[in-house]
Amino acid sequence: MNVFPYFCPMKKANKSLIIFVFLLLTVLLFFCGRRCSRHESVVVNTDSLFIDLGKLRVEQKAKMTDKLFTGFARNGMNGVVLYAEQGQVIYEKALGWRDLSKRQKDSLRIDDAFQLSSDSKMFTAEAIMLLKADGKLDYDDDVKKYIPELPYEGVTIRHLLTHRSGLPRYDAMADSFWPDRKKPFSNEAMIKMLAEKKPEVYGAPNASYFYNNINYALLASVVERVSKQHFEDFMRERIFEPVGMAHSYIYSMRDDTEVSMYMPTEVHGHDVYKSGPVKAQNDYLNGVMGDKIMFSTVEDIWAYNKALDSHLLLPDSLQAEAFEPGSPEWKNDENYGFGWRMNRNYPGVFFHYGWWKGYRSVIVRDTTHRRFLVVLNNTTWLIPPDVIWDFISDTSIVLPEAEPLGM
Repeated sequence: MNVFPYFCPMKKANKSLIIFVFLLLTVLLFFCGRRCSRHESVVVNTDSLFIDLGKLRVEQKAKMTDKLFTGFARNGMNGVVLYAEQGQVIYEKALGWRDLSKRQKDSLRIDDAFQLSSDSKMFTAEAIMLLKADGKLDYDDDVKKYIPELPYEGVTIRHLLTHRSGLPRYDAMADSFWPDRKKPFSNEAMIKMLAEKKPEVYGAPNASYFYNNINYALLASVVERVSKQHFEDFMRERIFEPVGMAHSYIYSMRDDTEVSMYMPTEVHGHDVYKSGPVKAQNDYLNGVMGDKIMFSTVEDIWAYNKALDSHLLLPDSLQAEAFEPGSPEWKNDENYGFGWRMNRNYPGVFFHYGWWKGYRSVIVRDTTHRRFLVVLNNTTWLIPPDVIWDFISDTSIVLPEAEPLGM
């Protein structure tokens, strides 16, 4: 008689088999789950790896940029820098002081406005292009159509835009004939003096390229006479406000009867001497607009660059004309479009330098690699052009391409 009736060899074997199968299934499900989990984890980590590589490249490019410009700052640069690539700001930094003459110095800020000097010309050219788009002028119109007092024949709007007018320098003329340096010299005073004194030209219209500030001063006067607005008002309403350039403006001495000691700005320009920097005083020639005297910030200029990419102000068919060579000859491998310089050795790169009364600036727009650099400096310390070119063309760190705006 079996004392344990339910414990027989067959029943024991069945029970053991069931336990074995259960354990086997448990183990298989466990390892399958582990393997599936590992597979899913690998996918996530791969995506993260690409993201991390992109971030790493951005960080490396930012460090490289910082090394360059902090080095400049140690050697005399005093200003604000913004560098962008593939549509994103990689680096921006304020390096130095607003007023170097003060014992208690105020640090520069990213949103500080600097005088752009000759970099103002690209914005003046844009104003002319907007009037062309409005149907109010043509590039091949004679300037005398709008400024009949001009005593020179055959000079067109296009000649002014591309520095092929052959006209004399207004600053040399003013230095010779303006009697009171305490009184601002204006665009209208310049035109009146040209009509009266008729200084000798440098050459015939369209004969050759000769960079000359009078061209863009006259363009500002064309803007005023065609639009029936003050130049500073037109620029604000048609460019600064639509683009969102909230800190940008044209400095005007229109209502001033006397030249102030200093321009009313928090970021003062400084002339650099061996003995050190000296705050630059205001100048009677600062009453002339169009060739200089625009104030802006690095972020406003970056906003303008994005506006060009997205064709905010002008359709691409019209905007593209600004970046076409204006002269058949390339002088020292350089040419000039509408307010933008270009170098034959760097196709697709458009730039300008500025230098006037205590300020220097650089703006570089690389449409080939989608790079953008703006350096605003409130001293006359020379920003080395060769180093800037090496930096812009450097391919040691390449960021992933992004889809261009407006495409």
